[in-house]
Amino acid sequence: MRMLLVLLITLWSVPALAVIAGEELDDPALELRAREISKELRCLVCQNQSIDDSNAGLAKDLRALVRERLVAGDSDQQVTDYVVARYGDFVLLRPPFKASTYALWLGPWVILLLGLIGAGAYMRRQPRDIAEATPLDDDERKRLKSLLDDG
Repeated sequence: MRMLLVLLITLWSVPALAVIAGEELDDPALELRAREISKELRCLVCQNQSIDDSNAGLAKDLRALVRERLVAGDSDQQVTDYVVARYGDFVLLRPPFKASTYALWLGPWVILLLGLIGAGAYMRRQPRDIAEATPLDDDERKRLKSLLDDG
């Protein structure tokens, strides 16, 4: 019985999204557009969540702003541009490739390249092959035997 209860609670909580009933628009087409735009905008509080998924107060305000702009007749691009003008490119989950976002787009590749260069330099400093072992002469054998016997 407990297992069934845990399963039901888990399944019930998974599809829960942050958009609450009072926020939704009456027009299903506008609501669909609002949801699509909201999925592309980053919650500035949560950082790695869209405003569509976030429960933060600022995300709720941004969802309301998106719906407000759509009801006013703005296109999807105009709504996105309006939000970006107010909050910057950081509000986009997929920011554009331009001078102010080069570090964001190229940074991981630069770090990977530096890591590969560092690994290559490390590998080059390592001995390439181990010289063949030369057999011990009589003096070395005697010394080794005395060390092993004493130890």
